[in-house]
Amino acid sequence: MARGKSINEAASSAISAGAGKPFSLDNFKKAKFLTTAVKFKAQQWIPLSKAFQDVTSVPGIPMGHISLLRGHSDTGKTTAMLEAAVSAQKMGVLPVFLITEMKWNWEHAKEMGLEVEEVVDEETGEIVDYKGFFLFADRSNLNTVEDVAAFISDLLDEQKKGNLPHNLVFLWDSIGSITCQMSLNSGKNNNEWIAGAMSTQFSNGVNQKILLSRKESYPYTNTLVCVNKVWTAKAETPMSQPKMMNKGGMAMWYDATFIITFGNVSNAGTNKIKATKNGKDVEFAKRTKIQVEKNHVNGISSKGTIIMTTHGFIDDDKKAIDDYKKEHSAEWLAKLGTSDFDIVIERDDLIDDIGYQQEPE
Repeated sequence: MARGKSINEAASSAISAGAGKPFSLDNFKKAKFLTTAVKFKAQQWIPLSKAFQDVTSVPGIPMGHISLLRGHSDTGKTTAMLEAAVSAQKMGVLPVFLITEMKWNWEHAKEMGLEVEEVVDEETGEIVDYKGFFLFADRSNLNTVEDVAAFISDLLDEQKKGNLPHNLVFLWDSIGSITCQMSLNSGKNNNEWIAGAMSTQFSNGVNQKILLSRKESYPYTNTLVCVNKVWTAKAETPMSQPKMMNKGGMAMWYDATFIITFGNVSNAGTNKIKATKNGKDVEFAKRTKIQVEKNHVNGISSKGTIIMTTHGFIDDDKKAIDDYKKEHSAEWLAKLGTSDFDIVIERDDLIDDIGYQQEPE
């Protein structure tokens, strides 16, 4: 390189000499549409309850990202999902429910604070539909992994056309609850086929569309929140530990930028909290473990315990339980015949201190 020339000048001179005409790297970038700097929107969150924020040290669900809420049954995953839906409605973000688990309960959703209007048949008095600021699809039209991906893609296409002018938060409950098209056609529930369908439909398709909505150039910000069912892989050697594994394969684990794990590795690990009076018990809450296991949004990772109720999360302390008891005294009166009762918390018989980490990223 000639003395006194910069690297760029030297490169331009060499290329120009070889090509026989002046070369401009800036012009080359323009020709290939490489001149626009990629800018992302300021990070926003769909807030969850104060109790969730206290124990995790994060505001809630990050918008424009893929989040997993995973754990064994009845550990708080759906509670977190519903808290997100309630907050989304208040923010003007449209919740899109994808319910393939078929454990949905509209009354529970309303107790959590979801704004829902019942449509009643005037002749029979029966509830025939529910309406409000949300979209809802279940197993009546979502039977496979491919169906879920196609449904999400269709709504994103409608949004792009201007027919659905809202930020969207997709709430899928749950991964691992349905099969794939190949398994459905063959009548064989092959886990490898399902994992392959998740990778093809989401990693190579839907997930990229969700993440691209974070760019400033896109008018809307879309979010995907998935409840992920899990199973426990046995320890491979006497010295190793069992691992929590995701049903439906690892594709969403790797693509997710934010993962919350509930409960233990090998079991739910929850403790029942009961209201008891004169020999009658009513379970009204559960204590569960919660851990921010993966956070590529702001890097915070923390863990602790939290109490889940039919109305959402509360802090795991006596004052929070007593306040909850007072707030819902009318309900206790209906269930127990009195609002004066004792609170009993199960012993920690299901302690499991094994770490959650699956595989290195």
